[in-house]
Order: sequence, then structure tokens, then C-alpha cells
Amino acid sequence: MPEIIKPHSGTLLAFDFGEKRIGVAVGEWLLGQAHPLTTIRSEANAERFAAIAALISEWQPVSLVVGLPVALDGTAHAMTARSIRFANQLRGRFGLGVEYAEERLTSVEAGERLRESGHNAMRAKEHLDALAAQIILQCFFERTAERISLDSTDKQPHATHQTA
Repeated sequence: MPEIIKPHSGTLLAFDFGEKRIGVAVGEWLLGQAHPLTTIRSEANAERFAAIAALISEWQPVSLVVGLPVALDGTAHAMTARSIRFANQLRGRFGLGVEYAEERLTSVEAGERLRESGHNAMRAKEHLDALAAQIILQCFFERTAERISLDSTDKQPHATHQTA
């Protein structure tokens, strides 16, 4: 996986890629907060990328994040390769940096959150993919903050104890 980019100001869009639907979330680097945005419901690539182009035009993101699904043990599977291909297409079509956020069971977590908040099954399904994208982006912000914190701790001078 590529090195995580250092935060700066600007908007990010995140995608929970699926073969039938793509969940989209939006967040701001400085706030480190993600919000569900929409779900793109189309299997046709032309329609999907037209919808993504409209979102990019509207939100003017500085970077994109794509959820990278992996098995519970961390190994890649069929959707991992499809998500990487989708990320490469985003990078090629829109000329923006694309980061990966490893994900496991985000759709399951999103479903649980929706049920806990009192949404019925039909209403919950309508918001599931966008909420999964929000979880992906929020985890990306948190992991980036952790890495930056670790990097800055490693670069600080360490006190040495001298004995006389």
C-alpha cells in the first residue's frame, strides 16, 4: 500500500466500491470528520464516472480515498483487486491522488449503526453504502493522525540521562 499522505487543508471524497453501488463520503482534513454523502446506484461505468465527475466538480477534493476490502485475516480477495482497479481508474480519469484505507466489514458495521439509530430495514439499505464510505474515511483520518503522532514522537530528541 502507498505511504499515507500528510494532512493539509482541503476536502476529501471517499468511496466504498461495490459492483452494484458505490457509497460516497466527504470530509475535511483540518476537522478530521467524515460525513456520508450519497450512493451511486449504477452498474454502468459511464454513469458511475459521470456521477463521480459531478461530485468532484462540486466538492473540489484535494484527494480521494478508496476502501480496500480485505479478508478478516488481512489477505486480499476478489473485491480487493476490483477496488484497486477502481482506484486506478479514479487516478487516471481525474488526476487526483488516491489513497487506500484498509477495510473489513464496514457494511456490516454501517448496518448495525443504522439499526441502532432506529432506521427500518428499507430505509437503512438506502443509506448503507454512504455510511460505509463515512466509516472508511473516518478510519483513514484516525489512522493518519496516529501515524503523524508516531512520526512526530520518533523525531523528537530523546532525553539522555548522564550519571556523574
